[in-house]
Amino acid sequence: MRIKTLLAMALTVASITLVHAQDYPSRPITIVVTAPAGGSTDVMARALADEMGKSLKQTIVIENKGGASGMLGVQAVARAKPDGYTLLLAHAAPIYYAPHMFAKVPYDVKRDLAPITEVTSISLVYAVHPSVPAKDMKSFIAWARNNKGKVNYGSYGVGSPSHLVNAYFDKQNGLNMAHAVYKGEAPLVQDLLGGHVPVGITTLGTINSFIAEGKLRALAVLGSARLKDLPNVPTMAEAGFKDVEYLPVSGHSLHAPAGTPAPLLARLEKEALAAMQTPAFKARLQVFGAGGAGKGSADFLRNLDARMPVIEGLITAAGVTVE
Repeated sequence: MRIKTLLAMALTVASITLVHAQDYPSRPITIVVTAPAGGSTDVMARALADEMGKSLKQTIVIENKGGASGMLGVQAVARAKPDGYTLLLAHAAPIYYAPHMFAKVPYDVKRDLAPITEVTSISLVYAVHPSVPAKDMKSFIAWARNNKGKVNYGSYGVGSPSHLVNAYFDKQNGLNMAHAVYKGEAPLVQDLLGGHVPVGITTLGTINSFIAEGKLRALAVLGSARLKDLPNVPTMAEAGFKDVEYLPVSGHSLHAPAGTPAPLLARLEKEALAAMQTPAFKARLQVFGAGGAGKGSADFLRNLDARMPVIEGLITAAGVTVE
């Protein structure tokens, strides 16, 4: 009798979950974004929300929750009700980097989040203000050494690829640069344009137009290949810096709170992957120099396991830890 009762309860729960999945979504969905408005993370989230909203026939609201390298946004979603109505669009820092760098991280990616899919793979550019006389990475090193202790490098968050790669570069070349941290790409680029910080690493899409206008200068591309929009800008390896640490993981991924019913996760994965194939979404990818990375939740988990040791090595080599 006890087994029959438990079986009946399980069937009831499964039936209720299926009914809810069939009715989903019956009200607006919120996507929490781990960055302020204006940067690539925000733009990609809105592009994805627009396309998913059309197929789901429901409004998708964007809630920007930057700060603490994106950890505040992740924490909010990790604590949210797992009903499919609160999702997370995260950049790489709080997912891949923060768990290895911060002494206290208020979530566990595998325990507290249910992955839906990777969304983008983003190319990063090492850029300087035109007042910096360097035309390439080696002349930048010479300039920074002549101004040792006077140069700041900007990043879009503590623990971001923008921060860690610059910290590693600084340490490897003995430049003694100071870290100027910003709460997202938009404020970083604003200060780069104003010359308040002379150098920074950021996504191509955020600065591409400024490079074309001569307001910023690209010295190198972080990644394994040159970018179509910057054919004359070498990769770090081509510039003589072949360390694996100059191949950072950067991009965006979509998640739900752990415990979200499997039928809802499957629906969201299907809708997200379809949205990423639309011409409108692909157009946004092109503007930001991004690549589509979406292959679903299983692919994300495989990539997470493969990338974590490399990222941990970068953090150790850069000597970056945060209490």
